[in-house]
Amino acid sequence: MQEIYQPLTIEHDAQQAWDDAGLFKASESSTQAKYYCLSMFPYPSGKLHMGHVRNYTIGDVISRYQRMLGKNVLQPMGWDAFGLPAENAAMQNGVHPADWTYSNIDYMRDQLKRLGFGYDWDREIATCDPGYYRWEQWFFIRLLEKGLVYKKTAPVNWCPNDMTVLANEQVIDGCCWRCDTAVERKEISQWFLKITAYAEELLSALDTLDGWPEQVKTMQANWIGRSEGVEMDFAVPDAAEPVRIYTTRPDTLMGVTYLAVAAEHPLALKAAENNPDIAEFIDACKVMETSEAAMETMEKRGIASGINALHPITGAAVPVWIANFVLMGYGTGAVMSVPAHDQRDYEFAQKYGIAIKQVIFAKDGGDDDCSEQAYTAKGVLKNSVEFDGLTSEQAFVKIAEALEKDGKGVRKVNFRLRDWGVSRQRYWGAPIPVIYCGDCGTVPVPDEELPVTLPRDVVLDGSQSPLVAHPTFSKTTCPKCGKAARRETDTFDTFMESSWYFARFASNDADAMLDPRVNHWLPVDYYIGGIEHAILHLLYARFYTKLLRDEGLLVADEPFKKLLTQGMVLKDGSKMSKSKGNTVDPQGLIDQYGADTVRLFIMFAAPPEQSLEWSDSGVEGAHRFLKRLWRQVYLHIEAGGSRLALDKPSLTQEQQAVRRQLHQTIQKVSHDMGVRTIFNTAIAANMELINTLAKFGDDSDNGKAVRQEVLDAIVLMLSPIVPHICHQLWRELGHRQAVALVPWPQMDASALAQDSLELIVQVNGKLRGKIAVPAGASADDIQAVALADEQVKRFIDDKPIKKVIVVPKKLVNIVV
Repeated sequence: MQEIYQPLTIEHDAQQAWDDAGLFKASESSTQAKYYCLSMFPYPSGKLHMGHVRNYTIGDVISRYQRMLGKNVLQPMGWDAFGLPAENAAMQNGVHPADWTYSNIDYMRDQLKRLGFGYDWDREIATCDPGYYRWEQWFFIRLLEKGLVYKKTAPVNWCPNDMTVLANEQVIDGCCWRCDTAVERKEISQWFLKITAYAEELLSALDTLDGWPEQVKTMQANWIGRSEGVEMDFAVPDAAEPVRIYTTRPDTLMGVTYLAVAAEHPLALKAAENNPDIAEFIDACKVMETSEAAMETMEKRGIASGINALHPITGAAVPVWIANFVLMGYGTGAVMSVPAHDQRDYEFAQKYGIAIKQVIFAKDGGDDDCSEQAYTAKGVLKNSVEFDGLTSEQAFVKIAEALEKDGKGVRKVNFRLRDWGVSRQRYWGAPIPVIYCGDCGTVPVPDEELPVTLPRDVVLDGSQSPLVAHPTFSKTTCPKCGKAARRETDTFDTFMESSWYFARFASNDADAMLDPRVNHWLPVDYYIGGIEHAILHLLYARFYTKLLRDEGLLVADEPFKKLLTQGMVLKDGSKMSKSKGNTVDPQGLIDQYGADTVRLFIMFAAPPEQSLEWSDSGVEGAHRFLKRLWRQVYLHIEAGGSRLALDKPSLTQEQQAVRRQLHQTIQKVSHDMGVRTIFNTAIAANMELINTLAKFGDDSDNGKAVRQEVLDAIVLMLSPIVPHICHQLWRELGHRQAVALVPWPQMDASALAQDSLELIVQVNGKLRGKIAVPAGASADDIQAVALADEQVKRFIDDKPIKKVIVVPKKLVNIVV
């Protein structure tokens, strides 16, 4: 065995051995229990960053640990390869998005291999491969046939920088999630997936996700936003249709003093026909941001329409206002406004001099004054005609019944969730497989003509969609009548690709979207990724899984059993980013210290869910530990090693103590990794064991056998975390089988038994000595030994003893 630890050579040889043996190829024919571990696949941006390294190291450690437990592990890797950065790179560097993307994939694949991740590379997918998105197009057509896809003109979130539509979930604090540009509102024709049809199931099924963090489930529940209320109509004289609104507070109905409608509402457009001021206000609303955050903080503005509606209970006239805080795409595009009991309505009413009528009062005579702000709590009704004296809860029922009786309202469950707009006006995405014919209307592309692929000869200058500008892409013939027709030039939102990739990994070579192998592997047993995906990706993936289930393509109800949301990697207290200049290049660290050092530091620096603060000294410390581990094995081998069986009856007390610590460590590490999914404490326990072994100088046959047992176990316990060095050390310790295939070490319960215990002794809470007592000693016996100890006696110093507290197996505290 060589004396000096040489990580680069060791890691190259280990990776070659794994490849030659096909160690990480998963098979559906295995009789072992399946275990599907998946880390969220990366966008091939060019190079791995430390967030990637942390994400994929966690997944690889879990995968390797489960394999040692005897599981048939699937751990695949692929590329979320469509997206705007490829178009930007094409414009900046004069390279085609496909060439840029595949070049990046090649480089990043090599980086992943250098880190020793145990992926089944035979299952690799790239979402920009026509062989992948062909099935996405095929499935879109199935959903179109089922009525779960539709197209409509709607106000959308428009990023003027990227020149594309954003889903509500992609607008963060009023800005584009990609480029941080302020988002505008724009009317555009869009394709939508009817996620609202699954709102109830998406919400109720959260209760079945026992392996998900509560924070993520709460975020999704809030986003879906189920509410119970009443939908009611306010009639409008001389109008064909009433103003329909939905409220969760029908108990406040008698306090309505105005209605607010969206700028695109039919009443608003009618009012604008002969009123230039209203028309100007509506035009101003068209460029307004529509994200929730922006709507919350923007100035609330409005204009009177000059139209009155009729109160559904009293028949009194209720003025209709056009307001910028009401959106046509949300609910009915109109809301009833109760200034006394809603703060937004209150501020708007104060601004425009609209009446404020209080109808809810505190039950207990508490503070319910509305002179300076709205009173939003529930209470008792007054000024509400026949509903006076009812509580808010009672009034909900009675008012709903009255409206239902008159045919003016109905109780209804609503959801905050809106349908998923999937159209994007970009090039580098999967084309939407639809054709527009002047005679036949909207016609899906026939299955035999799929995939609709992207043309390579496009001009990427940022001025408009390259597919719109392309001379021939949109020109086609109608599949039904054969006449000239126009092909859809929008592409899919890239979240479409990432909403089902985990299923495709199970049968990536199938000549179908999925085949029966998917039911062997799904659901994913452990899914690892960032908390920032709690709503976007994870909600869409859950939705897509239910769509695939209902199409008969898989049987799972949910995609992921357990979810781990790892924390960010920080440097100097901030998230690593190029703009801040605080990034660390993983490749440089691998070249300097080896992949195992990087993996060890990443897993030791913090528990997975917590943020990790980068530390150069921590990396050096991890490297020093690996050299110490190597040194201990080297010294053991140089001393002749040991293939002798352990003679347990002849163990000395020191040998027993070392074995006891070993098996306590196995017990702890097994619990930390298998139950708690915490790795830093598991590593720390092995470091303590190495420290003990370094002080263990017993060169007897039994001493060498104990040392062999300890080193074998340490190498096994650390092999999921630092697999390369452990691969080599396992061979040096005399074993032929690859360490990755060796079962996880088992605790020897008999090694934990102790003839005697060492207890600490405190006097008035301060450590004053240590005593050894028989393992089965009673509290009285322990107290007697403690009081007789000479060191302890010095600190008692003939003072009266008030009490003696014995904590079994831990300590004695003498209070004087």
